[in-house]
Amino acid sequence: MAGARSRNFAGWPLLANSFRPFFLLAAIQAALSILAWVPMFYGELSVSSAFAPRDWHIHEMLYGFLPAVITGFLFTAIPNWTGRLPIQGTPLGALLMVWLVGRIAVTMSANVGWAFALIVDAAFLALVVAAAMREIIAGGNWRNLPVVGLVLVLLAGNIGFHVETHFEGATDLSTRVGISVVILLIALIGGRIIPSFTRNWLVKFNPGRLPVPFGRFDGAVIGCSALALVSWIVAPSNAVTGVLMALVGGLHLLRLARWAGDRTFRERLLVILHVGYVFVPFGFILHALAVFGVLPPSAGIHAWMAGAAGTMTLAVMARASLGHTGQALTASPAIQGIYAAIIIAALARVAAVVLPTHGDVLLHIAACGWIVAFLGFAIAFGPLLAGSRRRGLATMGVPAPAR
Repeated sequence: MAGARSRNFAGWPLLANSFRPFFLLAAIQAALSILAWVPMFYGELSVSSAFAPRDWHIHEMLYGFLPAVITGFLFTAIPNWTGRLPIQGTPLGALLMVWLVGRIAVTMSANVGWAFALIVDAAFLALVVAAAMREIIAGGNWRNLPVVGLVLVLLAGNIGFHVETHFEGATDLSTRVGISVVILLIALIGGRIIPSFTRNWLVKFNPGRLPVPFGRFDGAVIGCSALALVSWIVAPSNAVTGVLMALVGGLHLLRLARWAGDRTFRERLLVILHVGYVFVPFGFILHALAVFGVLPPSAGIHAWMAGAAGTMTLAVMARASLGHTGQALTASPAIQGIYAAIIIAALARVAAVVLPTHGDVLLHIAACGWIVAFLGFAIAFGPLLAGSRRRGLATMGVPAPAR
């Protein structure tokens, strides 16, 4: 019923569903942030931020870009969870403006003041948590309350990031908190949607072995992941953390093997979810190697952020955008190009850490791949998300779904 009422929305189509503006602007912000970050990294560009260049880059990826994607997903999923009306129109536009003003305030925080930037930036996630809690409580959907709890921890991490930067000049702890929340969200949400979407497709197009649905094993893996990540937050170089990271990496590989991803190669819109999830155990294993001095710690961080977060956000944004606008759930050539670009970006970013002698070249490859992927998403899906009568490149060459 919530979906039907949403289709009857008479306002600007961009504000009809939360995924429309947040996916589109998050993709644009992700591309532009990296486009600015590369010359900032080489000292060729500066912004008027109270954050050091590295901290600005981390913050805008971890606490700027990703919260927008999470919000677009969350407020699209909640009406399905609760049966209540979606947030749309003026309230959605106001929430979007808070996010946009937060991006400006953080970038201009040297001029507007760190405290003002903190308040404006934190207000966005605070409003998201409050609205999500209201909807879940009103709908009695307690099963999905842990997702909102993780977003609340992300809010705490964002506040801590501002405070750490101002008083300590370093953001290591709050960075680890934010990354940990993102990985747990991928493990929790991905663990539900990947086997579910895979099962639905296999039943129709490739009958045979099916993925194991979410169960006790998955809950145990997520619990072990939380334990390992807490250990990483508190003691990132401790041997116990390294052992936990290695064990949890193995558990995630076993979990992924249970989802029958090897049977989905005919549909790129589906297989990319499995490929994106591979970076979760990959990151855990790289962190374990870092603890024992084999690799730098940033290898695991980039596997998680460029790999797991980058690939999974694009995979979910593309699928949700197609599905919720009534398009066929299959990957057009444009979508497949976007997926190829983000995989190249993720692998190159990790390789830049592992192979420092080729670091500059690999860093530029990674940046170009990231920009192509997210700007490509904005171009391909922009007309579709904005409600234009002209279909976006994302659906070109894809047959319309049967009615």
